[in-house]
Amino acid sequence: MPIIVQKYGGSSVGSVEKIKQVAAKIAARRRGGYDVVVIVSAMGGTTDDLLSLSKAITDNPQKRELDMLLTAGERISMALLSMALNADGVPAISFTGSQSGIITNDGHTNAQIVDVRPYRVREELAQGRVVIVAGYQGVSYKREVTTLGRGGSDTTAVAMAAALGAEACEIYSDVDGVFSGDPRVVEQAKRLREISYEEMQELSEAGARVLNAQAIEFAKKAGIAIDALSTFGGGAGTRVLAAPASARRVSGVAGQKEMAVLSVKGTPATFYELCEMLDARGVAGKHLSATSEGGSMVLPLENVHGLAALVEALKQRFGEKVALREGLGMVTAVGAGIDADHSNLRRALAALESMGVPVLGLHTSSLRLSLLVPVERVDDCVRRVHEALVEAA
Repeated sequence: MPIIVQKYGGSSVGSVEKIKQVAAKIAARRRGGYDVVVIVSAMGGTTDDLLSLSKAITDNPQKRELDMLLTAGERISMALLSMALNADGVPAISFTGSQSGIITNDGHTNAQIVDVRPYRVREELAQGRVVIVAGYQGVSYKREVTTLGRGGSDTTAVAMAAALGAEACEIYSDVDGVFSGDPRVVEQAKRLREISYEEMQELSEAGARVLNAQAIEFAKKAGIAIDALSTFGGGAGTRVLAAPASARRVSGVAGQKEMAVLSVKGTPATFYELCEMLDARGVAGKHLSATSEGGSMVLPLENVHGLAALVEALKQRFGEKVALREGLGMVTAVGAGIDADHSNLRRALAALESMGVPVLGLHTSSLRLSLLVPVERVDDCVRRVHEALVEAA
């Protein structure tokens, strides 16, 4: 039978009642003539609760042990969902990321998938079972449990779909697809019927929570279309594919909080050494800029565990040459040809100026326009830039 891979986010499996509803949804698809593989996130709030427990012990947890702790959340979801299906007469079995064949590098708390070997998954599908896989996790070539960073369950789903040659990959959440802005922030946000891989990846990296950026990269390489759907809403959703049916100058606006700018003074070699230290600690930066006098980068802090220890290590190595500016957020507008001229940039800057919000940094590309602003103004800025670039278009 053709294979369907479905992924359910934390809000979709946030309670026993919701898990039972998801099980009924899966059972209906199974009766429709499909083999079904389901990727699940931890129940809503579980990962944050586990992180809080770790911080109650130490501000600088060992990343290996943090991965051992955080992977417990998805194991709870997968087991409960498998129980619900079996109780309804649908044969099902649950697997951890390692049991399902998700192989990663050794980057604890932000690992990258390097291979998928779904031998056990195929065996169980051949036996007529629905296979439930814990998302967000895998096993490194050193046989260590790893996690894929926030949103990593999406990556698990797309990677598994590619490895199985699935007919479709469906990502379910509490919103009906991809919108031009977060509907919880932007009242006038519009649902997008289709969006390109490139635009979706930029939006994801800019803070849009619907899909994970690494997952989009997997889908693009494998040529897999992704359907972003509502778990319980039953809407049309959004399809992510190679080329959307119609081109838009600006597809959407996203906001990202918990940002910081890390800078260092010195020669290019000094900046190189800074990057080397960050790589050794699994800390990724973006919007890198280097000159003969040093360099800087923007750090998303969401996946930086043990920030105080990192800053202390940098101070010990670089002294007063290094500086970390916190309290920042980023507003990003995404669209094909967004920088074809300066009109979008001018409108965005004028919109923030009308609000009295200072622009603390600016980054552009052929698909993206990003503005650094004070973190407490991010939501206001997202609404205003959306109004200027999407609603007024």
